[in-house]
Amino acid sequence: MDLTNKKVLVVGLARSGLAAINLLHKFNCNITLSERKSESEIEQASYLKSIGVTITDQSQQVFDQHYDLVVKNPGINYRDPKIQLLKSHGIKVITEIELAFLVSKKQHYLAITGTNGKTTTTSLLYEILKKKYHQKALLGGNIGIPLCQLVLDNNLMENEGYYIALEMSNFQLVDCYSFHPEAAVITNLTPDHLDIMKTEEDYYQSKLRVYQNMSGNDLFVVNQDDEILLSHLQQNPVKCQTVNFTISDNKQCDNYVKDNFIYINKQKLLDISKIKVVGKHNWQNIMVACAISKYCNVDDEIIKDVIYNFKGVKHRLEFVREYKGVKYYNDSKGTNTDATIIALKSFDKGVILLVGGYEKGLPMDQLKKHLAPVKKVIGYGYSGKRIVNDLVGQQGLVVETLDQAVKLASSIAVSGDVVLLSPTTSSFDQYSCFEERGEHFIKLVNMLGDTNE
Repeated sequence: MDLTNKKVLVVGLARSGLAAINLLHKFNCNITLSERKSESEIEQASYLKSIGVTITDQSQQVFDQHYDLVVKNPGINYRDPKIQLLKSHGIKVITEIELAFLVSKKQHYLAITGTNGKTTTTSLLYEILKKKYHQKALLGGNIGIPLCQLVLDNNLMENEGYYIALEMSNFQLVDCYSFHPEAAVITNLTPDHLDIMKTEEDYYQSKLRVYQNMSGNDLFVVNQDDEILLSHLQQNPVKCQTVNFTISDNKQCDNYVKDNFIYINKQKLLDISKIKVVGKHNWQNIMVACAISKYCNVDDEIIKDVIYNFKGVKHRLEFVREYKGVKYYNDSKGTNTDATIIALKSFDKGVILLVGGYEKGLPMDQLKKHLAPVKKVIGYGYSGKRIVNDLVGQQGLVVETLDQAVKLASSIAVSGDVVLLSPTTSSFDQYSCFEERGEHFIKLVNMLGDTNE
């Protein structure tokens, strides 16, 4: 793609917007940054101006102008009338993922999307690939490092053949048109982001875009346990080869579980007793990472070594501490009800569940059916009272902050119990991101027992 001297609008900064700007600068583009923050609030303003970027607001007149290309931060609502106006004028609006793909040489893109399990699966896949391909293995996307930044750091405009484990959110997929992974998976489909997506179906369709350009010998990995996904795949058939997986004893699948072993490509490979991460959902994540690794010609011994030593990802059912016989788990990435259901399935009883945060409007009906291991529900934050009422009514407890929730949980927990932060929703009422929320929880738990408690 020839971007030389093109007039480009970048909507929204953050990490992906900054990476896109740095990549566009390589092509001497005439770059305008449209940001909701004022110039004085933008930390990188001096740097951006030094490379010729025009910084402006998000007023209507900015979007009334003509541009050769628009790169939209995934955090910007794709249904925003100003974005729709640009598209109506025939202006191409893309994500930084699409931009990076268009300017790079041929790479091995391995795309992980879905409602839950993306980060753990992507991280595990990367660790396996890194042990096999060393510096030729890369990790990025929604997991933290924008693909545009990987292009710059590894000169992917000139170099080829890298194995890129790429976590992709539905917002990154919405405005992708040419992006073509060699292997991909939709880990699962459950309602999410209904505060931004127009309908539940729109959310599902955005995920299906991950395989829209796949064909022939590309590999798509199918979750045979997900009825919603299977229904959508039937309506929108995959046009490349597939392998499937299940956590049941089903030899009709390519990857399955039997007698405490995980079978990959119908061959016994992994002893579950040697796997450190907890929960059957992690068996699914492991099977996906294994299937894609085998597709990438990774040896069984490397796969086993990495998986047996993998301790999980921060903020995803992360063990924090045992205090007075009570185990504390940080599942701050549990930003929807299905994530919390998955977390609860990892425990048999004695769970004190901490829920609440930004109000996404997600129904609690399905989560309510999985409260068997829950001893008490404590709500906090903006949506805490609503969630508690919908789940357990007056049987629950409600406080204002996470600090108060942790203190209350520790006061009612007894030896053998589990205190689980799995909020069911995002963090934006009191925190900037789920990571900040999770780190605060870890700090609070580690302070238990201090004299200043």
